[in-house]
Amino acid sequence: MRKSWLAATLLAACAATAALPAAAQNTLKMAYALSTSSHYGAGAEAFAKSIEASSGGKYKVQQFANSALGGEREVIEGLQIGTIDLAIVSTGATLNFVPETGVFDIPFLLRDLQHARNVLDSKIGQDMLAKFPDRGIIALAWGEQGFRHLTNNVRPVKTPADAKGLKIRTTENPIHIAAFRAIGILPTPMAWPEVATALQQGTIDGQENPLSVITSAKLSQLQKYLSLTGHVYGPALVLMSASVYEGLSDAEKANFQQAGKASAQAMRDYVDNIEKTGVEQLRKEGMQVTTDVDRDAFAAAVEPAYAEYYKKYDKQLIEAIRATK
Repeated sequence: MRKSWLAATLLAACAATAALPAAAQNTLKMAYALSTSSHYGAGAEAFAKSIEASSGGKYKVQQFANSALGGEREVIEGLQIGTIDLAIVSTGATLNFVPETGVFDIPFLLRDLQHARNVLDSKIGQDMLAKFPDRGIIALAWGEQGFRHLTNNVRPVKTPADAKGLKIRTTENPIHIAAFRAIGILPTPMAWPEVATALQQGTIDGQENPLSVITSAKLSQLQKYLSLTGHVYGPALVLMSASVYEGLSDAEKANFQQAGKASAQAMRDYVDNIEKTGVEQLRKEGMQVTTDVDRDAFAAAVEPAYAEYYKKYDKQLIEAIRATK
């Protein structure tokens, strides 16, 4: 009796031990730079719900918000080596890995949200996603941040002349940097986790980000002036480690692709909502908002930078993006 009980106990222990690696592999780590209450958080939550439902609970997503696993460059490197499974990132980071993605960051190229979405959903955007596997990354979908606006602590900005001399944090994005230099802004590339401290200490005068980031990061507590410059559209990307993706069945791959689409739609929905409510929210929180920005003057000010963009990106591609309805 005792021998059979002992054998059964050992068998159960072995079975439990054998199951542990599989269970661990089925909990996937998803990293992003912003809070769970941001558009990235909305995208991550939609992804998690979609993949858990479609896999019958086989796959669960553990979220690491607020740059808990490092800055965006480190996160993408984690995807490449397989230490991170999933991520939502900006093109400010991906252009270091797939440089062509930077074309969408050209100032005043994308006219409005609908134009931007039409471009990303078209062959232009889908062909760009297909470039990622060569870098050990699977791009599941284009997410969204919205159009970027300028905030600062020095003065209201309505024209390019008002912006001259301001020390503004940018992403490590040469496209943005070239545009700001053309305007006369002093661009200061900086990783996102360092921005709040730099603003508090006065190391920088301001930053630029979509309303989705300005509201969710509570920048109204750190910045006095907001100018609705809408100078650049900010895409996001839902990424997956190729080492994980390639181990899936075709049906599972389809489920992850669908989860990517669900994530992207959640981000777009978040942006649509914040575009309607964000400005009033920030006003209530004490920011002085300049809505009548001379965008034509800003577009003219960055025009000299286009010569540099045409050297970097296919002029036909830029014109095709412009021509997309």
